[in-house]
Amino acid sequence: MNRLEPPPSILARAKVLVDASLREAVDSLHPGVRHMIRYHMGWVDAAGKPDARGGKAVRPAFAVLSAEAAGADASVAVPGAVAIELVHNFSLLHDDIMDEDRERRHRTTVWALYGVPAGIIAGDALMILAFNVLQRRSGPAGAEASRRLLLDTGGMIAGQVEDLAFEDRPHAIWDECVAMEEHKTAALFSCSACMGAILAEAPRAIVDGLAGFGMHVGLAFQAVDDLLGIWGSPELTGKPTSSDLRQSKKSLPICGALEGGGPGRDELATLLADFRLRGPREAELARAVHLVESGGGRERTETYASDHLRDALEILGGLPITPAAHDAFADLARFLGRRDH
Repeated sequence: MNRLEPPPSILARAKVLVDASLREAVDSLHPGVRHMIRYHMGWVDAAGKPDARGGKAVRPAFAVLSAEAAGADASVAVPGAVAIELVHNFSLLHDDIMDEDRERRHRTTVWALYGVPAGIIAGDALMILAFNVLQRRSGPAGAEASRRLLLDTGGMIAGQVEDLAFEDRPHAIWDECVAMEEHKTAALFSCSACMGAILAEAPRAIVDGLAGFGMHVGLAFQAVDDLLGIWGSPELTGKPTSSDLRQSKKSLPICGALEGGGPGRDELATLLADFRLRGPREAELARAVHLVESGGGRERTETYASDHLRDALEILGGLPITPAAHDAFADLARFLGRRDH
């Protein structure tokens, strides 16, 4: 199967619009954290030499498109797009520490390279910087954008708390996992999808509609991420095979299999408990993958992702936004709901 790629023009245009402001913001940080963050962003290698890696800029693209959807120039969204990208990367830095991931985007993670304390401080610096950037936008729109980002960042942190709590439980039911992922991932997608519209002072109906669209896209995105966390190719994801099972994470496929009540449920629960205590052996890991799939976890998660992608596109189709922004949003949503990396 050919590798599925994101819509190039949408993401490339967002990167061009946001990159200079994003780099300027990072360059304003204390020298003690600046290099680590530039490394994390993929701009330089560990020695400080220029590099050309980095994320896809999906959330900034959503912010830019939402300004255009409201009939404003894309530049209106730049402060919000930068702030959201900084919050997202703050969460990645802390995620890597909590999950003990030593590799991201095929490179050593910040904490593994510089130590846990340095990784924590780098993440904290990005979160504070995000709100400093956004608060430079004066007036009611700037205040509303800051309030929205603060609310959804708080939701993301709540989701992290719930995710951590699940790790020590033998079972987590499907609905609990959905609620956790709504907080941890979908909230920031919702914020991204309406941020540009807020800064463009769009009507409330457009802001709320785009927020709902983004929430559904975020839920589909995380469901696909959960599938890739078990069945994704390491060459594409940059993570080890079956990474979520190795960490005994309560992702949607695992919760679906445990809740399904199939004949392998108890065996799967026992394996996950053993993995938490001593780590998995490769044969046990392969067995756990089989039990998740045979228990219906994969199929249920695939259906869930498709349902939320459908719901997102239905909301989008009912909004009075520009045709170009509608088509770009739809293309990006379809990629995120069906991607392989």
